[in-house]
Amino acid sequence: MDYFDDTESLITVRDWLRFAVSRFNEARLFFGHGSDNAFDEAAYLILHTLNLPLDRLDPFLDASLTHGESEQVKAVIERRVKERIPAAYLTREAWLGAHRFYVDERVIVPRSFIAELLHEQLTPWIEEPDEVSSVLDLCSGSGCLAILAAQAFPDSRIDAVDLSRDALAVATRNVADYGLTDRIELIESDLFAALERRTYDVILSNPPYVNAESIAALPPEYRAEPALALGSGEDGLDATRQILAQAEAHLNPGGLLLVEIGHNRDVLEAAYPELPFTWLDTESGDQFVFMLRREDLSDHRARINLPA
Repeated sequence: MDYFDDTESLITVRDWLRFAVSRFNEARLFFGHGSDNAFDEAAYLILHTLNLPLDRLDPFLDASLTHGESEQVKAVIERRVKERIPAAYLTREAWLGAHRFYVDERVIVPRSFIAELLHEQLTPWIEEPDEVSSVLDLCSGSGCLAILAAQAFPDSRIDAVDLSRDALAVATRNVADYGLTDRIELIESDLFAALERRTYDVILSNPPYVNAESIAALPPEYRAEPALALGSGEDGLDATRQILAQAEAHLNPGGLLLVEIGHNRDVLEAAYPELPFTWLDTESGDQFVFMLRREDLSDHRARINLPA
């Protein structure tokens, strides 16, 4: 039975919310692109489709929908169920805290732990945020971290680097939306390749870090994202190895390197036992982001070069 052929009795927001939650659970959808359960995702999609405030569901629960509104809500729920498209691609937006970013299928859906750290201006690792003059966002994607870095460090210039020209097109839109085109430079580059002798006080990176085994087991929602932004070799650390090998040359004295690596801590520490990683805690999850200073990399330069 196709439940989407029999929705005439659904009148109110409450009706459609119940219907959506039932269909999402029945289809065993995967959540992880802004919400983590069927109810929150259904509420978000319905409120967004109806152009209602995303944080005010209760006042509208018993409101009746027009025929046209019902058709719009039905369409977005049906696409989410049948095509397994992440909600962010359906609405063309993703949120990091209070910050909204445009997204589409050209970029991974933003969900970085580094965003929370930037909200705190990397306290206590940076004592004077106003003294940070240069930041690199490596593997920038939609440009969200570059934009948050520009807000966290108001006197800094930001370079946002990505290998994907498509991703940079999305980042260009977001940078313009936030009025930061004069402070953020978007650069097409394979990691540090096009940066020549540029150096920074802070380097941020949320690179691809999913290992080959996990890539093979990804649900359809994740497979809808650009493969280039997800996988990074057999153990998920190919990009991180290159970053560790080259970051020192692009950090100013005392500069910080922050890299998000997901669940790869054990593998990384086994590969680099000599490096004094500092693992940063966030409310969203602990020990998914490591920090090193330039001097940490200098002390162990000979041990972290890429193999010939």
